[in-house]
Amino acid sequence: MNKKYDVLVVGGGHAGCEASLAAARTGATTLLLTINMDHIAQMSCNPAIGGIAKGHVVREIDALGGLMGEVTDAATIQFRMLNPSKGPAVWSPRAQCDKVVYQRAMKFELEKQDGLDIKQGMVEEFIVSDNEIVGIETDLKEKIYSKSIILATGTFLSGRLHYGLNHFEGGRSGDPASISLAEKLKSQLNLSIGRLKTGTPPRILAKTIDFSQMDEQSAECAEEYFSHYKSDIQPIAQNKNMPCYMVYSTKKTADIVNDNLEQAPLYQGKIEGIGARYCPSFEDKVVRFPHHERHLLHLEPEGEHTGEYYINGISTSLPYDVQNEMINSIPGLENAVISRYAYAIEYDFVFPDQIERGLCVKKWRNLYLAGQINGTSGYEEAAAQGLIAGLNAARFAVGKENLELKRDNSYIGVMIDDLVTKKIIEPYRLFTSRAEYRLRLRQDNADLRLSQFAYDNGLLSDEKYQQFKDYETKLKIQEEFFKNNKHKGKSLWDLMRNKAGKFDNTLPFPCDLCNLDLESKLDRKILRQITVNAHYAGYLKREEKSIKKLQNLENWKIPQDFDYDIVKGMRNEARMKLKQVTPTTLAQASRIDGVTPAEIALLQINLKNVK
Repeated sequence: MNKKYDVLVVGGGHAGCEASLAAARTGATTLLLTINMDHIAQMSCNPAIGGIAKGHVVREIDALGGLMGEVTDAATIQFRMLNPSKGPAVWSPRAQCDKVVYQRAMKFELEKQDGLDIKQGMVEEFIVSDNEIVGIETDLKEKIYSKSIILATGTFLSGRLHYGLNHFEGGRSGDPASISLAEKLKSQLNLSIGRLKTGTPPRILAKTIDFSQMDEQSAECAEEYFSHYKSDIQPIAQNKNMPCYMVYSTKKTADIVNDNLEQAPLYQGKIEGIGARYCPSFEDKVVRFPHHERHLLHLEPEGEHTGEYYINGISTSLPYDVQNEMINSIPGLENAVISRYAYAIEYDFVFPDQIERGLCVKKWRNLYLAGQINGTSGYEEAAAQGLIAGLNAARFAVGKENLELKRDNSYIGVMIDDLVTKKIIEPYRLFTSRAEYRLRLRQDNADLRLSQFAYDNGLLSDEKYQQFKDYETKLKIQEEFFKNNKHKGKSLWDLMRNKAGKFDNTLPFPCDLCNLDLESKLDRKILRQITVNAHYAGYLKREEKSIKKLQNLENWKIPQDFDYDIVKGMRNEARMKLKQVTPTTLAQASRIDGVTPAEIALLQINLKNVK
């Protein structure tokens, strides 16, 4: 007799990995089903983790017990902290990874996880009984039953690859598309489906590159990377200082693109999906910004034991011969050989106004969606959604309510709230500007914000929680030391507040304090945290007032079956959007485009009457 699982996760990408690990850590019997076991946690695009806002998310995943940070640290071949000249709120860690090490390390951790099984197979359809999804059937006609299901399908749903005017079915280069499952989302589950696209750049062989014509970008010396916790994850990349390189495309590169637009599927109506504004194809850059004769490109190594380089900034879907011309028109790449041609991929996604902030589908309460199926883009965004979906799917299996992260306590909460509340018309990506409380949501304090929540809900192990508590206790004691002691008549706390941000390249605390005899009392990570805390103390007090207003609205719960037609004086546009989004709180309702403060007040009055 087939085993029945608490949680079934479909898809072995970054969302699926964190989803299955989170579900299993909370005690749910879990199955991860993937099309290709050898491609679990594959870095299909850029082999890098982190960046602006994305680095914050990885720190949050780590604080919540997820593995992306630890695996990234094991696979890192170059680490940098972005925005060092700006305020600590927008410092963002970024790591270039050995993509093979990352994939193998994550797969091995999945295989070791108690309560987690892994199988190779492709989902063909859902098993529905009495208007409830009770399982799935694979391409081998195997039936797998589960109390809850997570779809983390990435770009595989009706995926189509474009190389010039030629196109092929595929979830990515080398893997098949999931055609039947995409169809069943519409015909079986009656979900509203859209179409998005993304692109990849060509890869080139290192031995054919003249690096002398490029600017070298070395790694930074770092005392800590992404994870807050000690780790023994294997395998591990040995070379942590592999350089990247910067170079500019030329006017000739742009001319080649302009001369071949008739072969670009994007400009010939062959691609239906909408791409991201923040990460346009190179064709888009040339057409939309004709006054820029050149564009910055980054050459990034794909690993310490491979000669392939990823060219960040030149995603394209032009045919192979045009790609060769483009690459050879760039300084240092005159004789470069392309090992993998670039392509565009378009795929189905589910409009995320059909899901709740706990990531369950409104029509099918035991079905959860995570990653690009929700209209997002990026490894980090996918992994974060996977973790929350895994937690809530496990909770559903034992009859518990979904948990939600809020906008005032995490970037993950900002992202999910945006997804289910705003209209998604292009792949969603996180930026620090999307968070109204970004002074509080820094990458340095993710553990202080989220680790207790993670432990209370079974996501964080006892060992990691003890590490966190030891750090938290030490930080509190040492903050008191700074507040109660002086240097040359001035409070050490005030010195920290006034000097935050003025760091040298090696010391994690203000240069004015380098000569103080502090290192015997305080470790450097603690010093850095105290400095940032002191610097933002006044700002955070002001921000607290705004957060209290938000929390007051968050405390006003809206019943799932609330009848918006009883609210007199509400405009039809607002009523229609509220019915579509079905917000769970007044705070979420207030962020829906087209719903005014006056209508929120009307809604509040009617909720009082309901109570």
